Amino acid sequence: MILLSCSSNHCSLSSNVMASAAAPSTILKSSSIFPHLGWGRRRRSCNLPSINRGVSKSTVAYYGLRSPPYKLDALEPYMSQKTLEVHWGAHHRNYVEALNKQLEKNDILYGCTLDELIRLTYNNGNPLPEFNNAAQVWNHDFFWESMQPGGGEMPKLGLLEQIEKDFGSFDNFKDKFIEAALTSFGSGWVWLVLKREKRCLAIVKTSNAINPLVWNDIPIISLDLWEHAYYLDYKNDRAKYVNTYMNHLVSWNAAAARMARAQAFVNLGEPKIPVA
Repeated sequence: MILLSCSSNHCSLSSNVMASAAAPSTILKSSSIFPHLGWGRRRRSCNLPSINRGVSKSTVAYYGLRSPPYKLDALEPYMSQKTLEVHWGAHHRNYVEALNKQLEKNDILYGCTLDELIRLTYNNGNPLPEFNNAAQVWNHDFFWESMQPGGGEMPKLGLLEQIEKDFGSFDNFKDKFIEAALTSFGSGWVWLVLKREKRCLAIVKTSNAINPLVWNDIPIISLDLWEHAYYLDYKNDRAKYVNTYMNHLVSWNAAAARMARAQAFVNLGEPKIPVA
């Protein structure tokens, strides 16, 4: 991770801690539907401090492919239906299917929420094989929900005040977010997060599948910087894609709702973030 901003609270900049990694989900966990899966016993395994390989068993898929919260053509002309069909319908689907195949062979990991699975398989910076697919499923669900038709504009009320508090101004935040995206090397993500301990907003960039959950940060918005996210619409023009996201796609409504939930865990003091 690279921590880029948190300026007004004098948060120190961190160094690179990008772990090497190649390449809220719905879990089908009802014991009444699948009583042979032993939900209760396996669910408790996620509280273990470390992961031990269990006995391989034949199981059904645990995670489903969640649809974006809008029709596939709803983000046009800024993100085409074709991009959604390929990005969500193929790449995202492949991560879900690959994860489920991995979990068929691991009885211990069955029953974890996707958040728990990510934290466990990150394994203190030494990712287990399941990590990349689990994180990419979570990342994509979060990314789709970070956009909306008619997005862009500016955040309002408490969220805007918090951004101004931590970045000096909204324009300064926007410039730093765009700069972070354009200076990210290779495939990865850029995030606006709430730092729990420092109690401020910050911009971080992560490589490959890594997301801020592994450092216990609270993500507010994200931008996918893998080429398959923008190549069909923008070819190799990452700058145009990033600026289009900030000006026309980002959902500040979703961001405000996430900030409101985050305040249940992080006391930011004034201003209060109102629940929309």
